[in-house]
Amino acid sequence: MNTELVIFDLDGTLLNTIGDLAVSCNAVLALRGLPQHSYEEYCHFVGNGILRLVERALPEPLRTPENVALVRADFVKYYTEHIDTYTKPYPGIPELVADLARRGVRMAVASNKFQAGTEKLIRLFFPAAPFDVVFGQREGVPLKPDPAVVGEILATTGVARERTLYVGDSGVDMQTAAAAGVRSVGVTWGFRDRAELESAGARHLVDRPDEILALL
Repeated sequence: MNTELVIFDLDGTLLNTIGDLAVSCNAVLALRGLPQHSYEEYCHFVGNGILRLVERALPEPLRTPENVALVRADFVKYYTEHIDTYTKPYPGIPELVADLARRGVRMAVASNKFQAGTEKLIRLFFPAAPFDVVFGQREGVPLKPDPAVVGEILATTGVARERTLYVGDSGVDMQTAAAAGVRSVGVTWGFRDRAELESAGARHLVDRPDEILALL
């Protein structure tokens, strides 16, 4: 076995979070009497952190730093309180995580979701999973596709880049893996399509979680 560590993206990879993200953002928009968006639109709004999600959801004339900061604060409060209403693991993900643990493969999470939300979801849905590191968006750490978070995970775990597999559902994830010098796996069950993963340079593509085991 060549892979010692699997790094997972969270939203669209381990968990289908789009329902709670959409409902929470729409609720905050509704409070302000602003237009709301469909689940499909939110699939393209997410992936670059909450600030960008809010910015994309707001009408263009209202995308001032002050407005975005205010709406982001309201969103984080509402979303944190309703974070698991519709969210659930993708089929086959709990089995994959358990199988990796049984094989002795170490695991980590690298998300652009804010740190408290990332940690809460991992506690809720993977309470027994031995994730070595769970990193979300944190002050002073650039968001993906900057590879800083992957570098931090590698430094924390002591695992070499060539023995690391990065799993994600978006072009941002594939770019992150490439910039970090680790192998990438694009999953097709998430928020973005196969064409985006391919154009972003995915080393591998999988349609089911169990297919990742063959890439170890």
